[in-house]
Amino acid sequence: MSAAALASAALPGSALANVQAPRRSAELQSALTMATKHRRRPRVTGENGEAAGPGRGAQGGKAGFKRSRVPGRSWRSPLLWGVLTVLTTVLGFFLLYGYPGGEMMEVLAAQRETLQHKFFPVPCSQDYGNHKQFTGCTPLKCGRAVTDAVITQEEAKRMWRIAEAGLSLGGSDGGASILDLHSGALSMGKNFVNMYRYYGEQMKDVLTEEDFQLYRNVRRRIQQEIARTFHLDASALHLTKPTFFSRINSSEAKTTHDEYWHPHIDKVTYGSFDYTSLLYLSDYSKDFGGGRFIFIDEKANSTVEPRLGRLSFFTSGSENLHRVEKVNWGTRYAITISFTCNPDHGIVDPTWT
Repeated sequence: MSAAALASAALPGSALANVQAPRRSAELQSALTMATKHRRRPRVTGENGEAAGPGRGAQGGKAGFKRSRVPGRSWRSPLLWGVLTVLTTVLGFFLLYGYPGGEMMEVLAAQRETLQHKFFPVPCSQDYGNHKQFTGCTPLKCGRAVTDAVITQEEAKRMWRIAEAGLSLGGSDGGASILDLHSGALSMGKNFVNMYRYYGEQMKDVLTEEDFQLYRNVRRRIQQEIARTFHLDASALHLTKPTFFSRINSSEAKTTHDEYWHPHIDKVTYGSFDYTSLLYLSDYSKDFGGGRFIFIDEKANSTVEPRLGRLSFFTSGSENLHRVEKVNWGTRYAITISFTCNPDHGIVDPTWT
C-alpha cells in the first residue's frame, strides 16, 4: 500500500472522518458477530505448540540408509575430499545468502532462530541534519536490531487475535489491509473507513479495554527496547502516526494502496519518523511464503524473516532503505509501531476509558 495513503488515513480531518452512514443494521451486526468469533477463536496449534498453517502437518518418517564400503575406494581420496569441500561451500553460501531461483541476500535473522538480541550498525545518513534536532533522541548511532525476547509467545498470539478480529470487519479488495487503533482507519474494499464511527458502540464487542491495555504494554516495552539499544532516554521518544496492524496475502493489488512492496525510506515518506519497529504476528515459511523484510544496501541486500513475536527495529533515515517481498501464499500479520523525537508529532495511546 502506498505510504502516503497510510499517512493520510491516520490524519484527523481526512476522508476517513467523513465516512458515509452505516450500511443496513443486519449487515453491520453480521460483520460484528463474525469479528467477535474471530477474536475469541483460539489459534490452532500443533503437537509442539506452534501455530498450525501450511507446512505444519504431521511429520513424516525419516527413511534411513546404510553406508557401504566400495572396494578400492577411500573417503580419504583427494578427489572425493575436493567434491565434499565444494558441496559444503555451496550449501553454506545458499544458507547464508539465499536459495536458487530467489533474490540473493544475507539473512540477518532466520525464522528458525530464537534471538535474544542482535544489532547491526550502519553509518547514519545526512537526513537528520535537515530536520530539527532533539538532544538525547535524534539518532547519533544508526542501525538495525532484531530480538525475540520483548514479548512472550502468548502475548504475540493475543496481539494476533486483536488484529484478526478487527480486520475481519473489513479488508482490502487487494492483498494489503490495515487496522489503525488510534485513528480508527480500517481498509474497506478499495477505500478506508473510520471503524469507530462506522460501527459505533458495537466496536466494544470486538475490541475490549483489555485489548487496548495489552497494546499499550507492548508499545511501552518496544519503546524501552529501542531506547536501550540506541542509548536514548525513553521519555524522549514519542509514539507517532501512522501506527497500524497489517494483513497481507497473495491477492492481486486493486489500487496503489495494495502495492506494499515498493522500496521506501520512512523518514522521507512520513517526516516524523525517527525510529521504526515491526512486531511480527505470524511465521515466515509456515503461515505464509514470501513477505520477508528486505534492507536494500549498496553492496548486498539483507533480510529479516518474520517470526511470531519477533521485533525488528531500525533508525528511519535513508541508511535503512527497505521493502517487503510480495507474499505468494498464506497470510502475513504484523504491526508497525514508530516513534518520533518531536513531541509536536506525538500521539496518545488508544483507550475506551
